Amino acid sequence: MSRKLLLSVEDVSKTYDGFRAINQLNFYLDEGELRTVIGPNGAGKSTFFDLLSGRAKPDTGKVEFDDIDLTKLDECTINQLGIGRKFQAPSVYVQLTVWDNIRLSLKGPRSVWSSLSRRLSSTQSDRIDEILHLIRLDGKARLLAGQLAHGEKQWLEIGMLLAQEPKLLLVDEPAAGMTDEETHRTGELLISLAGKHSLVVVEHDMTFVRQIAAGRKVTVLHQGSVLYEGSFDQVQAHPKVREVYLGRGK
Repeated sequence: MSRKLLLSVEDVSKTYDGFRAINQLNFYLDEGELRTVIGPNGAGKSTFFDLLSGRAKPDTGKVEFDDIDLTKLDECTINQLGIGRKFQAPSVYVQLTVWDNIRLSLKGPRSVWSSLSRRLSSTQSDRIDEILHLIRLDGKARLLAGQLAHGEKQWLEIGMLLAQEPKLLLVDEPAAGMTDEETHRTGELLISLAGKHSLVVVEHDMTFVRQIAAGRKVTVLHQGSVLYEGSFDQVQAHPKVREVYLGRGK
């Protein structure tokens, strides 16, 4: 059964001070798909996410999400459309509890005071509990977020994104700085989200990529454009990919 095309990036270029960070990039993502994006430093991965989230605008080309042109929209509007982005370093409210971090992220008024002062419905409370269970922090709901381990903070931030009910999650190097066990659990979490959500995950840890990309397409970026797309095994075996990326100890 064919799936609906959710994200379409066509012939997109972006130049900074004479350096072409993105070069006639074409990228397509189906609804419910989990796609991993890899590539050497300077391949354009961060700029790619900037263009999808509205932090940057393309010089040329078209970016469409759910048939909506993103190139004319600001970052806040794009977020409200259903694109959530998680940066590499976790950004949580360390002086608030794990529960309140999720509560702050629920759809609705976005100021800290309005979010914490408004009465939650039973549906909202149940949703917070559901997210905490999903990210495996239900046993630490009353802890301050600052007391969490690094990996747990990463999971909490993913939970905060989920509270916004995004259609598409952009996840930047979620396994960075994690233990092997945390990395594996993070992979399990992301895999569990595929289908209900669409995900694009940028990652360098190839063991982690192997885990989350099993049976799925991997995109390799190089010099701002797609070098190759295929299964994990196809990517690993591709001579050009090995030359520009995997041959460098990745």
